[in-house]
Amino acid sequence: MATSAVKFSPPKLAQLKPGKLLIGGKWVDAKSGKRFDALNPATGQTLTTLAEGDKADVDLAVKAARAAFEGAWAKLLPRERQAMLWKVGDLILENADEIAEIESLDNGKPIRESRNVDIPMAAEVFRYYAGWVTKIHGETVPVNGPFFNYTLREPMGVVGQIIPWNFPLLMAAWKLAPALACGNTCVLKPAEQTSLSALRLGELILEAGLPEGVVNIITGFGPTAGAALSAHMDVDKIAFTGETSTGRLILEASAKSNLKRPSLELGGKSPNIVFADADMDTAVRGTFTGIFFNQGQVCCAGSRLFVEEKAHDVFMEKLVARAAKIKQGDPLDPGTTMGPQVSKEQMEKVLSYLELGRQEGAQPVLGGGPSKLAEETGGYFVEPTIFDRATNDMRLAREEIFGPVLTTITFRDIEDVVRQGNDTLYGLAAGVFTSDVRKAHRVAAALRAGTVWVNTWNVFDPASPFGGYKMSGFGRELGAHCLELYTQTKSVWVNLG
Repeated sequence: MATSAVKFSPPKLAQLKPGKLLIGGKWVDAKSGKRFDALNPATGQTLTTLAEGDKADVDLAVKAARAAFEGAWAKLLPRERQAMLWKVGDLILENADEIAEIESLDNGKPIRESRNVDIPMAAEVFRYYAGWVTKIHGETVPVNGPFFNYTLREPMGVVGQIIPWNFPLLMAAWKLAPALACGNTCVLKPAEQTSLSALRLGELILEAGLPEGVVNIITGFGPTAGAALSAHMDVDKIAFTGETSTGRLILEASAKSNLKRPSLELGGKSPNIVFADADMDTAVRGTFTGIFFNQGQVCCAGSRLFVEEKAHDVFMEKLVARAAKIKQGDPLDPGTTMGPQVSKEQMEKVLSYLELGRQEGAQPVLGGGPSKLAEETGGYFVEPTIFDRATNDMRLAREEIFGPVLTTITFRDIEDVVRQGNDTLYGLAAGVFTSDVRKAHRVAAALRAGTVWVNTWNVFDPASPFGGYKMSGFGRELGAHCLELYTQTKSVWVNLG
């Protein structure tokens, strides 16, 4: 594996000022006065400090969101809300280079990914849902008797949204855009590890003209700010993306408070299936992207690789050769292809699984430990790692690692690989590589996952729904299906007799 010289670039555009909370259209300090550090995962050094919001701040944000929902936001015409959401997309693109720097500094992902993937897609999501604003409507229903019956699609109200640290800006867009398109107001809690791009987005939302209180942003920690938002009696809906264990806590909080409607996009342990009849180069590219994109910190990462036994040797030789060319280094260097893990805790978690894999008997054929850059820079770098000759009952193959760690398992036939692929608590995504279209459809139908990619991986579009089966959660992000999460249906009966 290639490594760059330890010389990290300063940002050219990003201005990392101390972060405040966005409440009611104003930037304010936390009521407690507490602050916490935003760290650069490539160096372990402090970028800036952030306001540490807690229950008191969440209360104020919810009140501001409720006032906006019942006031200025409700009074706008659909075309006016549509223009504002489109403007947010425009502003994201106008400031794309700056936001990409912020994202890479705060999260550690290579600038080439921030600039070419996260930022454009975030803008596209706002534009996609801007198009939906004028198309959300009810219907007339033929009913028995002298009645005229029609339905109304109405917003939920105040929506709490908690997003993860792996795609900070993009996940904020996935949550905010459809909620706003449906006429809701929002209280967003970004991950404590990566709050900076959400705060910059808050500035752009105000610049786009959205009324005060429509979007509120509370930085802080899960057990305080997140828990307060999940349990708040005046929040009508809660949307969460993150770990399954945290999703359970949010469900419990909803049940114990006001039964706010939850939607959860949770973890995964996605099977990636390569048949012997696949185009090997295509399968290698897809497998590589499926596990090493974003340092493996992807909920739908293809972390369980199933290779048909008779293709194993040829495929693995090609895959290892490609992965050995990964260039780790400065996230702001356009030549870097892999950055650090997001935090010291995440790095230590990944390293513990590397040791566990060896103990379980899996064979590391690439990497397998901390990167030399971790010691040289103080950053949270882990070697891209491929384990071979694993089995599906190993913890390495059953637990979500959320790092650049691939576990390889062989299989005999379709029945064998479908059984192994489905033998997991999760069901977020899956992939199939084959040149046989009948086999592709057969396997795609048999796999218990919310998304199945065929001869590709990590392809997304705002128009296509995304979400999980089983313990990967429920509800669908993106597409028309997402509107169901943020609207409720009212039935109106008129007596014509």
